Amino acid sequence: MSASASHDPVASGPSTPRRSPPSKDHLAHDIPDNAFPRSFLASGVHCGIKKRGGANDLGLVVSTAEHTSAAACFTKNVFKAAPVLVSQEVLLKFGGRAAAVVVNSGCANAVTGKQGMEDARDMVRTVDALREARTGGTDTADGVAQPVSAGAAPSKTLVMSTGVIGQTLPITNILNGIALAHANLGASFASWQGAAQAFMTTDTFYKLRARTFTLAGKKVRIAGIDKGAGMIHPDMGPPSPSTAPAPPHATLLGLIATDAAVSPSALQSALTFAVERSFNSISVDGDMSTNDTIVALANGASGMERDIDELADPELYTQFRDELTAFATELAKLVVRDGEGATKFVTVSVEGASSFSDAHTIASTISTSSLVKTALYGEDANWGRILAAVGAAPVSNPPDPQKVSVSFLPCDGSTELKLLVNGEPEKVDEVRAKQILQMEDLEIRVVLGEGGESARYYTCDLSHDYVTINGDYRS
Repeated sequence: MSASASHDPVASGPSTPRRSPPSKDHLAHDIPDNAFPRSFLASGVHCGIKKRGGANDLGLVVSTAEHTSAAACFTKNVFKAAPVLVSQEVLLKFGGRAAAVVVNSGCANAVTGKQGMEDARDMVRTVDALREARTGGTDTADGVAQPVSAGAAPSKTLVMSTGVIGQTLPITNILNGIALAHANLGASFASWQGAAQAFMTTDTFYKLRARTFTLAGKKVRIAGIDKGAGMIHPDMGPPSPSTAPAPPHATLLGLIATDAAVSPSALQSALTFAVERSFNSISVDGDMSTNDTIVALANGASGMERDIDELADPELYTQFRDELTAFATELAKLVVRDGEGATKFVTVSVEGASSFSDAHTIASTISTSSLVKTALYGEDANWGRILAAVGAAPVSNPPDPQKVSVSFLPCDGSTELKLLVNGEPEKVDEVRAKQILQMEDLEIRVVLGEGGESARYYTCDLSHDYVTINGDYRS
């Protein structure tokens, strides 16, 4: 199909064959027990929210260190569900100090009014009480049992929920489940895996990763869990006071835990930077949830001498921020790879922009175009749709059509296929274009020729299966 071809609903021709999404089993990784951050415990249990018997629907992650910094980025939607509002309250009240996160899946606790707020607070209070009473528990490091710090202050807890909207939580089941999860806390891979499974809704695999790096001469560990497959187009920022009523939907949730020592303000600054370049740079279907939440906890158990401070230690802060950003990007990509019905993972790179904001906006507009995404599914090199999205993006400095170039980059490292160069269309090898579009991973590159700023977005195609999944989501 030529670049100038328009969408013609009456045009005749063969229909796009229905293709099933590829298996995602290889994306669920086993992780060695000693790879997880020190002085964190995790668990996941079934408390009866999900219809599938035995499927984990209540997760708990707890820091046992004496002091734990906490930060979060929440949806910027003016309508925020009860768990978002309650978690914001906790962070603002305690100045970025929290040491536990409780999550339930299967019910979003959204559009649930005063009862929803009280249920979210009950979840927080229940974890807090159990934490306060836990003076004789154990933590593990490299398989060696260690006592929970007796000096650990009673933690304040952050809460997240995901699932069907408009229904109140089965709060008795959940509070009993919290007690069970607390009793089963552990530091092993199996414990973290159980917690990750408790995040899942339409996810096809649990999303859990861990890595290590060196910071201030100390070995630092970081682990992360996230979930999401549909209603993915986040726009999140730091906590802020809000009185908005609780609204619908919950889709993207994430938790990052590290034993680095980081001050609350530096952790929030680093997380905000990282989220803008990772979770705020993904899209499955262009729909932004009202429950999106990414939480970070840093407990200093790595043995670093002092907390990283953005002003006092700018170089060390930048190193930590960049490590966090790379790790958050790895987690965010897993969400796109598990996009509902998706058959392709697509990187959209916009280069040569006059500002990061413009590059990010153009990449977002391409990534959310239904016409671009359906062409990707149909393996149709209709690059005119990409160009139309570039031109429609609401940017401060609109691109000059005579400077714009567009190309496809294959995932196998072979030569890029140029489609448009400085506003002039190339004679496209349709066979080669088809070969690239048949790959599970590919990149769309747009060069604007306006400046030196760039941005990346991660998206997927839009398939028949996406409609099927979302046509009967509550069944």
